[in-house]
Amino acid sequence: MKTEQQYFEEAVSLQDYMERMETHKDNSFLIYNEFEVPQDDEFIEILKEKHPHVLVITEDWCGDAMLNNPILRRIAEAANIEVRAVLRDENLDLIDRYLTNGGRSIPVYLLLNSDGELLAKWGPRAPILQEYVMAGRAELPAQDAPEFEEKQKAFYSKLMSEYTAKPTNWLAVYDDIRSTWLPVLQQAK
Repeated sequence: MKTEQQYFEEAVSLQDYMERMETHKDNSFLIYNEFEVPQDDEFIEILKEKHPHVLVITEDWCGDAMLNNPILRRIAEAANIEVRAVLRDENLDLIDRYLTNGGRSIPVYLLLNSDGELLAKWGPRAPILQEYVMAGRAELPAQDAPEFEEKQKAFYSKLMSEYTAKPTNWLAVYDDIRSTWLPVLQQAK
């Protein structure tokens, strides 16, 4: 069984992954081009000092990856750390180690130390966005209802629009990654 470090070594850079995107490329780059890492010396400095690397489990079709990956890329650029990506559907052995509520939800970010040991997992979505998505899904009709597909499509369209148009969503992602990783990095050797 491959280690997370072996997956990392075989993966493509997050930059290369984003360049190759098709489904959500424009929206992902819209976020990437607009998002600025907040002035946050503590988080960025500890990333620079500890120099972890990040393995991303992602897919082009995923709206959460469209939102989160460009934010992670900006964090990585600010801290000069390496981020590489693998596709979930081609790496089921890996994603099955990091299920979310029993499902293969993505993106998943694996924070690895310089020896390739797992320090922390983040993803697939910031809690405030999870609450919003769950509330929206709760308002959908039953799956067997004739209008379900139309209503679900409209909800996901609205969600993608809000992901790309609301910088508060971008900051929610940044803040949650920070609050998950900072304490772990502070304790790491």
